[in-house]
Amino acid sequence: MDTAATEPEAETLGLHDCWRYLRSSSLCRIAFTHGDTVEIFPVNYVPSNGTLLIRTGEGTKLDSISSRKAVSLETDGLNQYGTIAWSVVVKGHAAAVDDTEEFQDAADAGLSPWQPGQKNSLIRITPEDITGRRFVISPPTKWWAPLEPTDG
Repeated sequence: MDTAATEPEAETLGLHDCWRYLRSSSLCRIAFTHGDTVEIFPVNYVPSNGTLLIRTGEGTKLDSISSRKAVSLETDGLNQYGTIAWSVVVKGHAAAVDDTEEFQDAADAGLSPWQPGQKNSLIRITPEDITGRRFVISPPTKWWAPLEPTDG
C-alpha cells in the first residue's frame, strides 16, 4: 500500500513566516568555522531591525566571529500541541557591535545572558539568506516497522 501521496509534505515558509518564528523564539544554535573545525553553540538572541543580536563574553565565539565572518543560525520549535514542527535557518555574517545605544536597544529588547559571568560583547548577525519549513509530525507508529517476535 503506497501512502506517500496521503502524507503531508513539509511546507516551505516565506520570509514573513520565518521572521514571525524568529521573533517567537529566543534560543538558537550558531555555527561558524574556528581554525580548521566547525563550532556550534546554543545562544539566546533577539531580532533587531532586520538583524539578530547575540550577547556573549570573551572566548571562542567572540574570537571567531569578527569582521563579517560567515555564520549560520538555526532555531526550531513546536506548536502548543506538539503536532506541528518548524525550523528556520539564517545564513549571514557576524560583526561585533560596540555602540552604547545598540547595547541599550538590545537590553530593552530583552537580550540578557542566561549564564553567569561577564557577557559584555554584542554580536550582530546580518542575514543574507533566511529559509524555513513547517511540517506535521508523524506518529511514532509510522516511523518504525513493527518488531518481529523473537523465538527464545
